[in-house]
Amino acid sequence: MKRLYAVGLAIILVVSLQGCGKKSLLDPKDPVSLTVWHYYNGSQQAAFDALVEEFNETVGQEKGIYVQGYSQGSVPDLESAVRDAIDGKVGADSMPDIFSSYADTAYEVEQAGALANLSDYLSEEELAQYVDSYLEEGRIAADGTLRIFPTAKSTEIMMINKTDWEPFAAATGITLESMETIEGVVAAAQAYYEWTDGLTLETPGDGKALYGRDAVANYFIIGMQQMGVEIFQVENGEMTLHVPKEELHRLWENYYVPMVKGYFGAYGSFRSDDVKTGDILAYTGSISSAMYFPDQVELDNGSHAIDYMVMAAPIFQGGKNYAVQQGAGMVVSKSDEKHEYAAVEFLKWFTQAENNLRFGCVSGYLPVRKEANSSEKLDQVIAKQELLVAPKTYDCLTTIFDEMSDITLYTNKSFKNGSAARKVLEYHLADKASEDRAAVAALLEQGESLEEAAGPYVTEEAFEAWYDSFCEALHAAIDG
Repeated sequence: MKRLYAVGLAIILVVSLQGCGKKSLLDPKDPVSLTVWHYYNGSQQAAFDALVEEFNETVGQEKGIYVQGYSQGSVPDLESAVRDAIDGKVGADSMPDIFSSYADTAYEVEQAGALANLSDYLSEEELAQYVDSYLEEGRIAADGTLRIFPTAKSTEIMMINKTDWEPFAAATGITLESMETIEGVVAAAQAYYEWTDGLTLETPGDGKALYGRDAVANYFIIGMQQMGVEIFQVENGEMTLHVPKEELHRLWENYYVPMVKGYFGAYGSFRSDDVKTGDILAYTGSISSAMYFPDQVELDNGSHAIDYMVMAAPIFQGGKNYAVQQGAGMVVSKSDEKHEYAAVEFLKWFTQAENNLRFGCVSGYLPVRKEANSSEKLDQVIAKQELLVAPKTYDCLTTIFDEMSDITLYTNKSFKNGSAARKVLEYHLADKASEDRAAVAALLEQGESLEEAAGPYVTEEAFEAWYDSFCEALHAAIDG
């Protein structure tokens, strides 16, 4: 019994000393300085900077951590800066202690052995506080340990120009319920094209597009998932590609065909730009895009104010209710235990429910802890902090919170050349649709009917040709 007692006491002492050792890594009299690279700009950057300043003046001062944030401009700029730092390019800055990263980029950096193992600094109890799928996305290491700390997430919604939708709906009988499915959106878009075409009898063939979407890659990945197919299936680091013709035909038919016929549109850099110019009435995009949804439509002959509506993103008829899970997390550069520990301490503070929701109220991003994902918690934070939240951002957040129990968030796991493969999904069909729509529009101007002009582009032979080209491009990207 004495021997067992001695062993037990020794274990307790070791554990206690280890715990004290972790805490003794930080010294308020000799604070650790951390640099954070991100891609936030405008109001998002201001919100992030305000939280960093608060951390430095409170918890950071108490524990001995000082954080400095630096915007790298855009996501591509940030990714380039990180790659230059890893490669040690002349003139490149040193690697930051923390940087924003999407999973594909983080996977590349992890393969270079440059990311800290965050699982070393988080207990099971702490991990259990975060949304499970957000953590799963960050387990990109070969051994399944955490490399991406979830800090702010996003999904997609549909926003509609309510003011200009209403006369169309009243004239045609099209309802908002029809916009709940992809097929319903296509049917509504055809009706809108024909209705607007009929408003100008002197110029036939000048109907307008109703709908567009940002992130065509999400349409592929989530659309396939809704139909029961995981296009990039990753297990044990190995990716298996699934491109069944029947499901891809359905994707082609409900994006390419309405694009070529002018029922859908994509003109500016983002679809919110197209709403502003009156070229479309509705779009599917990230919830964080709500802040860019215009307050008025600007036409050549004047402008008019518009109101808005927010709906859940449409899904394929009969499909499973999957929605995209997106948004960069934060990764910690591999350095020393002191800096890595301090970095995780800051990220844990930043993702506390109240702090995370304060950032989300400005940025439009979803919080990452389970307790924070509710309209009730959001309202509590708004009241307590006396926050002024843009109505569009509030409506987008609460729409998702209210739908959260009914949707399954999904993002594919990372794999080698995953970024290149995603670019094929993003541009291959969209670029062809844009090019072919221009050809159809030219024929319409020459007096051909829509059926005559678009006919050759929407045949089964046309699909077969695109399908072969798409699969070839996708395999080439995956093979590097």
